[in-house]
Amino acid sequence: MSDWNATIIEEFRSNGGTVATNGFGRSLVLVHNVGAKSGVERINPVAAIPQDDGSWLIAASAAGADKNPAWYHNLLARPDVTIEKPDEGGGISTVAVTAVDTGDGRDAAWAQFTAMSDGFKGYEAKTSRVIPVLRLVPRPAA
Repeated sequence: MSDWNATIIEEFRSNGGTVATNGFGRSLVLVHNVGAKSGVERINPVAAIPQDDGSWLIAASAAGADKNPAWYHNLLARPDVTIEKPDEGGGISTVAVTAVDTGDGRDAAWAQFTAMSDGFKGYEAKTSRVIPVLRLVPRPAA
């Protein structure tokens, strides 16, 4: 895990889901995923946009890099994961979710990210790839 990710994760957990760094506020989730090849659990802070149906959108922007982030490939290979998310009351909850491709709804989903932050417009301008967007859908309690 990069030092930057470790710092963001620590700030998220220490402040009940709020991250002041880079102005993230309460717009991040921590995605717990398992390496598609390694089988090692990883945790990645990812910008997330809550949806009215209780799901979250996440974009595999990788800050505009020319390849998708490793966590994106991990979620495609093993889509049943958990996330830590900020609660309305100022705490953090863990939720079991399934990552699904937005398919034909990708452009509308991506538009939510570019409306949220000009940073996403910059990421899009830096790369020739189409930045994928996934939906994290809560799984029923076992």
